Amino acid sequence: MRNVDAAGLGIGDDYPPRLMGVLNVSEESPYEPSVFDDPGEAAAYVDAELIGEGADIVDVGLESANKRFEVLSATEELDRLDTAVQAMESVSGDAIFSIETRYHEVAAAALDAGFDMVNDICGFADPEMPRICADRDVAVVKMASPPDLTRPGAVEAVDDIYDALQREGLTDKTIVDPAFGGWSEAKTLEDDRETFHRLREFRALDRPILVSINRKNFLRDLAGRPTEEALPVSLAATAMAVERGAHVIRTHDVAETRDAALVGDAFARDRLRESDGDVTVEQLDVTTTREMGRHLDGVGGDRSAVSRGVTRVFELAGLSPTERETLLDAARGTPVTVAGGETDRRLVAGTPVDLSALAEAATGRSDALDRALAAIESVDD
Repeated sequence: MRNVDAAGLGIGDDYPPRLMGVLNVSEESPYEPSVFDDPGEAAAYVDAELIGEGADIVDVGLESANKRFEVLSATEELDRLDTAVQAMESVSGDAIFSIETRYHEVAAAALDAGFDMVNDICGFADPEMPRICADRDVAVVKMASPPDLTRPGAVEAVDDIYDALQREGLTDKTIVDPAFGGWSEAKTLEDDRETFHRLREFRALDRPILVSINRKNFLRDLAGRPTEEALPVSLAATAMAVERGAHVIRTHDVAETRDAALVGDAFARDRLRESDGDVTVEQLDVTTTREMGRHLDGVGGDRSAVSRGVTRVFELAGLSPTERETLLDAARGTPVTVAGGETDRRLVAGTPVDLSALAEAATGRSDALDRALAAIESVDD
């Protein structure tokens, strides 16, 4: 996993989770506490409520991305940029400033005016965006979207989200965003939950991951909470997202989200990453065959290796002495490990393909054992 340098701020596995606070200079934005049209008031909010509470990055929105509103043109966004620049220049605290836009003209103007990075909510639907960011050597968030400037985030299935992030390529300083939320009428709460469940797969893109899950519908629905009561579920999800490999959390609730992100980081698995200057070794965070497949694709590997890239461990209990001996005998012709002592329980460990071989070797010797091994075979990532 490569790290990204965003104007001196390190983002990636080698750094703590980063917090992105939100400032809007768009009158139509729905989250009222973050909306300002006066630069001085905006700057005071950033200093007290964002940087003061732990934000590393301030993401400034020029228009609401809510699909209910008409999309502004690049010219209309540029008309609002002065307010954003004046607010940025009036901030006394230390943070990286990101401009949220879908247009390369706006990104270029903002970067020329002092912004540090770009948050592209249309995922390089403007094909000039990656060139602008690469030429200026700045970090850019690429949100998964169709190749259409009017439809930010309107991708539903996890595989399509992954493909959308690959479209138009990735710069060396790209941060990927799977685009949680109701960006299209077709997207369901279950789509978002599946994306969250499979978040580790996006690590195979070899870029830091940003998630924007603060008070989102797919979390509120689980707890049956309205937006104003959804902070607890957002914080629970934040800790889980960081544990699963997210590096940047975009949020309106900076102080609370900071604490949840630190908990997730503290209990995330350690991943070996070492280099002697010539060869780098990195332990991949692979827990499912789908994740293995993503990493294989990234290195141009043979997909047939997917079923040998993950080890699963099961406990079988209630086995008779004959069934225990049958299980051990069936495993002798496979790489599967069967372990246990003088009890009715056995641990069975192996890759999916080896466990299938075990099931085949044991077939017909015991109905109960056949059913148990068939259940093991049926496990799907």
